[in-house]
Amino acid sequence: MSAPEPSQPSYEELAALVVGLATRVEVLEAKNAELRRRLGMDSRNSSTPPSKDSIGAKAARRADRSSRERSKGRKPGGQPGRKGSGLAPALTPDRRQTLPPPSQCSGCGGDLSDAADAGMSWAQVWDILPIMLEKVHYLLPRRRCRRGHTTTAAPPFGAVGSVSYGPRVNAAAILPASEGDVPIERSAMLMASLLGTPVSSGFVARSLQRFAQRLATSGFDDAMKTALRDEDVLCADETPTNVIRHDTDTHGEPVAGCPHAVTVRTPDARLVYYAPIGSRSKTALAAVGILDGYAGHLVRDDYAGYHQFDAQLAGVQQCAAHLIRHCKGVLELHPTQQKWAGEVITVPREAAAAHANDCDHLDPALLADLRTRYDTAVAWGITTNRHRTWAKGNHPGYTLAKRLAAKADQVFTFTRNLAVPWTNNASEQALKSPKRHQAVSGYRHTLTTLADYCRIRSYLVSTRNHDIRAIDAIHTALTGKPWLPTVSTA
Repeated sequence: MSAPEPSQPSYEELAALVVGLATRVEVLEAKNAELRRRLGMDSRNSSTPPSKDSIGAKAARRADRSSRERSKGRKPGGQPGRKGSGLAPALTPDRRQTLPPPSQCSGCGGDLSDAADAGMSWAQVWDILPIMLEKVHYLLPRRRCRRGHTTTAAPPFGAVGSVSYGPRVNAAAILPASEGDVPIERSAMLMASLLGTPVSSGFVARSLQRFAQRLATSGFDDAMKTALRDEDVLCADETPTNVIRHDTDTHGEPVAGCPHAVTVRTPDARLVYYAPIGSRSKTALAAVGILDGYAGHLVRDDYAGYHQFDAQLAGVQQCAAHLIRHCKGVLELHPTQQKWAGEVITVPREAAAAHANDCDHLDPALLADLRTRYDTAVAWGITTNRHRTWAKGNHPGYTLAKRLAAKADQVFTFTRNLAVPWTNNASEQALKSPKRHQAVSGYRHTLTTLADYCRIRSYLVSTRNHDIRAIDAIHTALTGKPWLPTVSTA
């Protein structure tokens, strides 16, 4: 007896199957798009730091930069007509010296002992005098008052009855470890090989700690905060740092969150301040003690921790570089469906170009046109992505367009106040220093050592931008006369 043939599905059953499969395909396509989006995220189209880019992303970034900066026919190095940066002869050299005349002709090799005088030529050689460690034995007079109290004269540096390195040796040890991001052990090696002054790595570490303490007791932090709060425009950003031992709470448990280094600075780098925070929370950002009492314009990204300051500020400028990167990320999902993001990218760039060409004001008609184009593109981004399927939550294009619509006024702040920069690149550049230091040293032991680093960097970067040599800035601080910022009178 043969088996019965299977029954054929009805039209309704086939239609239901097709609908189910179509729905499944749509969900899988959305998941695939999300995975491709995540795999394609790098520093060009997201907030991913360049250090986290893949090898392919780094190569693409270099190629993109090269295509924008260098034409195909341009050769490496200085270009024709470019003025070099060689040394100009000093009109008043430190000393003059006449060398013996030549004894042999450079042309024929003949003897020049009885040759005729052909005048003089010249050359200048700039060099450093031999560096030697000077050992000074100070005699410290002592005096006894009528009441029997004995007072000893204070040594210029160090403690009575001890042998210690002076402020210049301390400054020389501090300089490579802080300004040069050289590890402490190698800084000690440089002291021995370059200056002939062998010191231990512990001495370098204590020199850094002593330097940070001198700055703290001098009121440097308070002076920087006061000067920054008096500025019309500030930029702020933060970056995570590796700290082995976190601070503990009242119960002895490690405080939750990832330690960060925060920078608050002026756009022109006159004042650059770094501060450690135990986490990226809004409470930690407020505890830095600058933005919580600030009433000027702030350039920043759209991290929610900064939103608490918006009500008291004169204005906020959203970093256009972040905006452009996020728009690139959406545009790469589907260049046709998401072309609105490409249109948004052109708006701040055109406004910035006009900003650079006109220092007094921007053409109102141009601004109106740019704002209309921006609003139109963002509105289309909301409409086209409102019901677009995504693996989880709303489509990234919809999320971005909604945020751009809500923060539109903050995107155009720099067009209303020409003192406000259109990007927060200044802060990102300032944060390269702690990132580079971490790449060299790997980690810090505690938030206290991070605080010392931040204070030292704040001092050295700010003094450098006031035309003070780092070695001189360190020396004056160690001898009790540090540079302190003054409140702007502008």
